[in-house]
Amino acid sequence: MSEPTQTFLAFDYGLKRVGVATGNSLMRQAQPLKTIAAEGDARFAQIARLIEEWRPDALVVGVPFHPDGAEHENTARARKFARQLQGRHRLPIHEVDERYSTTEAHADGARDLDSHSAAIILQQYFNELSSET
Repeated sequence: MSEPTQTFLAFDYGLKRVGVATGNSLMRQAQPLKTIAAEGDARFAQIARLIEEWRPDALVVGVPFHPDGAEHENTARARKFARQLQGRHRLPIHEVDERYSTTEAHADGARDLDSHSAAIILQQYFNELSSET
């Protein structure tokens, strides 16, 4: 018997903007959704509306590192953002190393770099799932 299809929302966290993407465990194909250009409570209000609309089973958050794998200021910020999402929405959180997602989004010619980066992060998560099965 196969597992039920799970829906995911993925986030590319930034200080000024958060890219959002969606996908599910059946298709394992990430799609850019939107970019949230807000901070603080306004940001979380928009995310809450997306969670209400999409009803994800889990959230995926990109966590940046230096090319050598070392952590930096944004690593801690992204992890704090992930903890805030978990605390507010009580959904499982999966962290993904998003070291080159924005560079890849640029290379793909994305018009909305943030949501495209979130889709790359989610696609990386799906690819890691596929390699485990």
